[in-house]
Amino acid sequence: MNDKFLSHIEKKVLRGEEITFSEAEELYRIDDNNIMPILSSASAITRKYRKDIVNLCAITAARSGLCPEDCAFCAQSMRHHTGLSVYPLISEGEMLKKAEEAQKYSANRFCIVTSGRSVNEKELEVITRAIKKIKNKFPNLKVDASLGILKAPEIEKLKAAGLDRYNHNLETAESYFPRICTTHTYAERMSTIKLIKKAGIEICCGGIIGLGESNAQRIELAFTLAELDIDSLPLNFLNPVPGTSLKDIHPPSPFNILKTIALFRFIIPKKEIRICAGRQVNLRSIQPFIFMAGADAIIIGNYLTTKGSEPQDDLKMLDDLGLSRIRGHSL
Repeated sequence: MNDKFLSHIEKKVLRGEEITFSEAEELYRIDDNNIMPILSSASAITRKYRKDIVNLCAITAARSGLCPEDCAFCAQSMRHHTGLSVYPLISEGEMLKKAEEAQKYSANRFCIVTSGRSVNEKELEVITRAIKKIKNKFPNLKVDASLGILKAPEIEKLKAAGLDRYNHNLETAESYFPRICTTHTYAERMSTIKLIKKAGIEICCGGIIGLGESNAQRIELAFTLAELDIDSLPLNFLNPVPGTSLKDIHPPSPFNILKTIALFRFIIPKKEIRICAGRQVNLRSIQPFIFMAGADAIIIGNYLTTKGSEPQDDLKMLDDLGLSRIRGHSL
């Protein structure tokens, strides 16, 4: 890549200007084996807009499996045979216990996640009561939720309970979405996101890299998220699960993952970028480079259907890198 071009793009972003789609395409054409310059530029952008403070979020699978949707990557779809543990919505007490565990992990955010298209009225009541109890017991812990497609009245109940942030991923670019899911539309996902924003709740919205999409479609997703002005961008990297439609797909290489994180940082310089599922299995020994590439947040502990790192290992990594973390506990 032309060093002058990279320097020009870095300075452009640092001035607060937006890059174009064609500029993003040129950035993404950098060879995966020669990515240090782009990581250095992404790091400079992160330091200016996000500082050296890492946000930690722990999640819990509050309801698992039996999802009627056909998302090609998902181990929780009832159309796939993955041997996943299946159970109904956990109790308020169990959610409170999981939140307490998140505190012990030093997480400053805790997210309640349910499988399925949405939640029913009874389930929503359980979740809203749990949110109130968690916020009362752990006032410094931000509480998030990911409950599928919602309507305005349901969102208002969550807001009244004190929900801080809602996660609703687009998963991939609109142009590629029909290849990944046919049981609901991109427009339905966008509708929920816009209703959440209208209600004044922060929105966490990202996707999964490595579903078979093109480079241009990854860029398309990034620009869509920038236009939505999301608050947090979770990036997952496919960890193919046996029994799913994408079981045989080859995940991105470690260097390609780092380059992709950097690309999203160039396009969305001021927002939180959280690295989620697929981090450990795909990046292995070079995980610390995610912070140079532009990440400033991670999921700590296990994911929904796959194992994560031991929390103390991630905390040690941050200490070794000299990165501060937002404290979620009240001690």
